[in-house]
Parts: sequence; C-alpha cells; structure tokens
Amino acid sequence: MSRPRVAVLIPCYNEEVAIPGVVAAFRAALPDARVFAYDNNSVDGTTAAARAAGALIGREALQGKGHVVRRMFADIEADIYVLVDGDGTYDATAAPAMVGLLREGRLDMVTAIRVSEAAHAYRRGHRTGNTLLTGLVAALFGARVTDMLSGYRVFSRRFVKSFPALTGGFETETELTVHALQLAMPLGEMETAYSERPAGSASKLRTVQDGLRILRFILMLVKDERPLPFFCAAAMAMFVLGVGLGVPVITAFLRTGLVPRLPTAIVSAALVALSFLSVACGLILDSVGRGRREMKRLAYLAVGAPE
Repeated sequence: MSRPRVAVLIPCYNEEVAIPGVVAAFRAALPDARVFAYDNNSVDGTTAAARAAGALIGREALQGKGHVVRRMFADIEADIYVLVDGDGTYDATAAPAMVGLLREGRLDMVTAIRVSEAAHAYRRGHRTGNTLLTGLVAALFGARVTDMLSGYRVFSRRFVKSFPALTGGFETETELTVHALQLAMPLGEMETAYSERPAGSASKLRTVQDGLRILRFILMLVKDERPLPFFCAAAMAMFVLGVGLGVPVITAFLRTGLVPRLPTAIVSAALVALSFLSVACGLILDSVGRGRREMKRLAYLAVGAPE
C-alpha cells in the first residue's frame, strides 16, 4: 500500500503553555505528518508558540471547538486525520498505533480510551459525566464507543469529508460519535494514557454547564435522528395525563349527566388529541429521517475507502 497522507489537527484556545509540547510530540511521533494548529481567538501567544514549534497555522473566528473542527475538516486535505486537543493531556506516542489500527482494519474512526491514575487529570465529575452520557448515547444509538467525549481520535478521509459538523461547541465529540453510529461505520478503540495539563495552563471545561449542553444536544439528536420513539414517548406522556384528568370528569358525567369541570374536560380532550398528533408527527419525521440517513450514507460512500 502507498504511504497515506497524515494530518494532525489541533484546535486550540489560549494554550500558549501547552501547545509547543503538543506540536513537538506529534511531529516526533508522526514525522511524515503535517501538523496543523488552528487558533480560536486566543488572547495569549498560542499562535506564535505553535508556529515556533513547527505547526502550520490556521484560524477560525467563530468561537467554539465545533466551529474549529468544521473549519479544519473543510480546509485540510489528507488520507488520515488525527484530531487531538491542544492541552497536552493526550499521549502522542500512541498515534502511530492508532493510525496503524485504522489502516489495518480499514476503519473510519479510532477513539482513544482515556486511562489515567492521576486524580487531577481525569476528575471524578468529568469521569462520571462521561460515563452517564456515553451510556445514554449507547442506549439510543448503539453501544460501540466506550469513551464518547474523548478528544483524541483518528479518522479516515471519507469520515471527515462526509461529516456535517453542525454543532459549534464541546458537543462536537458527541456529534462525531453519533455520525459514526448512525452510518454503521467500522470503528475501533485503543486505550491511551491521559495525563495532567502542563503547569501554568488552565482547563476551559465546565463540568456542569458543558454536561448540560451535551445532554441537551443528545436530546436534539434523538429528536432529529430517532423521531418516532421521541414523539411516541411525548404522545404517551400526554395520553396518560389526558386520561388521568378525564376519568373523573367522565365518571361524574355518567353518574349525574353533568360536566362539573368543563375546563378540565377541555384540557383532557386536547391532551389526548395532541398525543395522536404527536404520533403522526413521529411517523412523518421518521420517513424524513430515513431519507436524510440515506443521503448521508451516499455522501459517505462517494469518498474513497481507506487504504
């Protein structure tokens, strides 16, 4: 097989302390690869530090990791893409093995499963949140990814060039995972070391806020990608509530011939009617969603298979 073109993609925001080590480590681990550092409106010396370390520099004005990933995927041409955070927490020496796994298995995505003994590297709140959110996605879309929020991945060209990249923030890892699961892509995983940030650098993650944003994004994905169960669940809730409100009214009417609580009767009837409408919406949107998945699958197949 011919030697593939490999690109290392590093989205970074205010990583002046960490980025030189990240660039140097990946240049050493993958000497034939081009290393790109895309700056996202940093106010420190991130760009200068990355350039001095040997990275090719790009910029994205829209704030958020998802916007940077979208820009990198659009700009950069390669056969294999290594995506890694610029905070110095991921093990660059694992990159050749991850690339090798992708090539040998003709896979479309290899995810690094973070393994760390350092309490401050992988904090309990982040670990718990990752487990819960990964489990939720596994239940909804398939249990094929162990560490959904890992920021260290290797992709084939056809994954990158068929990825819609609709989100703008830290939800991008969730979108990457669901895209692969929805199209039933061949996937792989590899355990890698996960370490603390270099001294003097600070994390941009907010455990609760970012976790809630990711949860909201998952719910939106369920609405878009699994509309029938989503709207059927809403229909069931409205139907049960409507029947619960309506039973006393119907019982009173059968006993006395009167409707003593007319507003309750109206609300009950409206909820039951809305439940049937919700099911109808789910059926229609399920057909629309199937068409969208077919179009995404065709876009994915239009790009050559990994070699």
